[in-house]
Amino acid sequence: MFISPMLLHKSENPFDDDSYITELKLDGFRTIWTKFHNRVRIYTRHNNEITSMFPELVGLPLPDGTVLDGEIIVTDHEGRPDFEAVMERFKSKKSEHKISFSVFDMIYCNNIKATSLPLIERKGLLEKIITEDTPLLNKVKWVEGAGIQYFDLIKQHDLEGIVQKKANSKYQINKRSQDWLKVINYKYDNVYISGLRKDTFGLLLSFEDGKYAGVMEFMTPQNRKEFYIKYKDFITEENDKYIYLGNQLKAKVKYRNLTKKGLLRIPSFVEWI
Repeated sequence: MFISPMLLHKSENPFDDDSYITELKLDGFRTIWTKFHNRVRIYTRHNNEITSMFPELVGLPLPDGTVLDGEIIVTDHEGRPDFEAVMERFKSKKSEHKISFSVFDMIYCNNIKATSLPLIERKGLLEKIITEDTPLLNKVKWVEGAGIQYFDLIKQHDLEGIVQKKANSKYQINKRSQDWLKVINYKYDNVYISGLRKDTFGLLLSFEDGKYAGVMEFMTPQNRKEFYIKYKDFITEENDKYIYLGNQLKAKVKYRNLTKKGLLRIPSFVEWI
């Protein structure tokens, strides 16, 4: 049985409030794990069943009538979530990457829907069914309040961000709620907009040293309008797929991290330089 998960709103800055709990934002992919009539089914947040892709998660020692919400991750040699590695594992179960299912919420317990319980009580239910954390199955650690200090810590370790949740929040199925907030540890850089795609919107980016930096798809309508007014003055050449602009239009962008190929991951426009 698939259940569409509760989603997070973005928050620009962390805060300290003891009526919230703070967790590490895991850099993997959202996973709904279900077990009814002793049959396990596993889904992505978009209702794609992936049970056969993760056979190691089918035999977990969890009771019937359980639905868990968590993240499948792969960690690097320093123990940090590695998004590219988990996507390699997602695409092929022949991959040698070892996964971890890190659980942060419980939607059903003993065939009873737990969504109306406060988050802190649902965390207590998790403690009862996952009594021992293992590399394969574990609970996401959390603290009361301390959002600013926690965020400073994850920046020191170059992790993705934090999640701050109201301790008394109910689980709101298929809703994006202000009760759950994510604060992303963005990085910033100045880049050149060196071209654009002709089919779907996407701007080619180059670092200041001229090396290719990736494609930017996130830009507000107003900033797109500004770009379309400017770009024709900078065209150097084009083919059937791209229009090239050289390195003259400069912008500040934010992004999650650099990929293993040295490209900006999920860059988005901040301002013109």
